[in-house]
Amino acid sequence: MKIIVPMAGRGSRLRPHTLTVPKPLVPVGGKPIVHRLVQDIAKTSSEKIEEIAFVIGDFGKEVEAELIKVAEKLGAKGSIYYQDKALGTAHAVLCAAESLSGPVVVAFADTLFKADFTLDSEADGILWVKQIDDPSSFGVVKLNDEGIITDFVEKPETFVSDLAMIGIYYFKDGAKLKYELQYLIDNGIIKGGEYQLPDALRNLTKKGAQFKPGKVTEWLDCGNKEVTVHTNQRVLEFDKDEPLVSPDLVLKNSIVIPPCFIGEHVVIENSVVGPHVSLGRGTTVNNSVITNSIVQQNAMIANSNLQDSMIGNYAKILSHGKVISIGDYTTIE
Repeated sequence: MKIIVPMAGRGSRLRPHTLTVPKPLVPVGGKPIVHRLVQDIAKTSSEKIEEIAFVIGDFGKEVEAELIKVAEKLGAKGSIYYQDKALGTAHAVLCAAESLSGPVVVAFADTLFKADFTLDSEADGILWVKQIDDPSSFGVVKLNDEGIITDFVEKPETFVSDLAMIGIYYFKDGAKLKYELQYLIDNGIIKGGEYQLPDALRNLTKKGAQFKPGKVTEWLDCGNKEVTVHTNQRVLEFDKDEPLVSPDLVLKNSIVIPPCFIGEHVVIENSVVGPHVSLGRGTTVNNSVITNSIVQQNAMIANSNLQDSMIGNYAKILSHGKVISIGDYTTIE
């Protein structure tokens, strides 16, 4: 089985944290979002992952090398494809056309999830969905009495369903999906200026393909600072039975309240950290209290009381007392 991960967008709603790093590479719970995404799929799938194809923008060779390592750590081949223009979800998937064959999972790299990833061999595909209170901002699916998906509706203005597509799809035959994606491009079938994946899914359904809904127990967004901090909290809860604190932590007259992720070469003095805090490699904390926050690598925090915050790499906070969101190399005195 192959995994295709469209992730060309920079994540404007998560700025300033995505000004220097693509959103899927922002760490939550000590691991980049995209690493957690493909790891969760591989962990919960009974199918062997042969290839992971990443569809990216101009992120640079260093990012590309990191993504290849993500695939290799899971025993898969890593492939890089490029989406030069933001032309929609269907266009993004088709950018990986060479990998669209055989069983394929398409996973958009802006959400994390906990789900039943058992694949139904009789279904032509599975779309993982989550029941939500307000579906008007999401793509939703309609089901018939047998539980088969009959239609796909983008951001319905009137209620048609409360089952939102979370951005994870399984296709038994990737070649058939590729054909329908190419059909949209060749015939200029555009909505809102973009080629939409649900249009290809609808065409497959009209030709007899049977898609079933997959069950999602938790859907975690990483679209902006607030939801990313919440996602960090939930990820730490999921991982709390794993070793999350580096053994070389220097802890002086301080307390770490679990669950927390503490990276390598972190120093904490005269401080209280946690619960639900991630501290990246090389960060120092002195005379401070930090709760429910993400602090990236090599940051310095002193004489501060932070909560629900997100701090970039090499940032310095030398005196602060409230919720804050600052990017890399920023200093607050």
